[in-house]
Amino acid sequence: MSVLEEIVAGARQDLADRERAVPLAAVKAQAARQDPAVDPMPGFRSPGVSIIAEVKRASPSKGALASIDDPAGLAAEYESGGASAVSVLTERRRFGGSVADLRDVRSRVRIPVLRKDFITSSYQLWETRAAGADMVLLIVAALDQPALVSLVERAVSIGLTPLVEVHDEAEVERAVDADARLVGVNARNLHTLDVDRTTFARLAPRIPDDTVRVAESGVRGPRDVIEYAGAGADVVLVGESLVTDPDPRSTVAELVAAGAHPALKTRH
Repeated sequence: MSVLEEIVAGARQDLADRERAVPLAAVKAQAARQDPAVDPMPGFRSPGVSIIAEVKRASPSKGALASIDDPAGLAAEYESGGASAVSVLTERRRFGGSVADLRDVRSRVRIPVLRKDFITSSYQLWETRAAGADMVLLIVAALDQPALVSLVERAVSIGLTPLVEVHDEAEVERAVDADARLVGVNARNLHTLDVDRTTFARLAPRIPDDTVRVAESGVRGPRDVIEYAGAGADVVLVGESLVTDPDPRSTVAELVAAGAHPALKTRH
């Protein structure tokens, strides 16, 4: 069993527990009480390269990263530093997250909030909206094509913007066929956990020009943001280097400054 398969299996077990505890009807009722979702796309299409800053306590590749006793406070630091959106890892077993983290972050920031998890059912989409999030990660490698298409359509129908994550050429084709408008290229192989920073440059030309391209993983500092921008990234998602930084606000500001030159993004 690969790392991805192991994580998805665990996420399904945790999902089953939550479904038993809170019926779908109750989750939908919670979602209906939320303010309308914030659309991240206008910001992502604006001049310069946008930064999504991530709240992540641990990872399968590095283990524990940071305790993050106050995820909402960290998200507020990101927002103050100029991040265009905040990503929150909610998977419990390998990333140390929770839906409670998502709710806490949403209560504290005005910018769009992305739920990153291993989403395999519409229950999780409603759960995401019920927590107040605006975006949701859908990993192509974790879904067959009918499920991917269905989840993209359902996410959009309830107000979420799906970030569809790919790792190779075949997955790019699947994302495009599913009508993804926001495609993330993850430099980390979810089966081996190795990082290849050339993955984005290789796959970006296969993503249609009217689709927003997100570079994920492998960002160590401003130079990596500039390199991803030069390869066609509209958005760069940064996690590990921020949660381990003693001054995340200033570090986000440096990343935003690196991607701010209008010449870096002229496609939109």
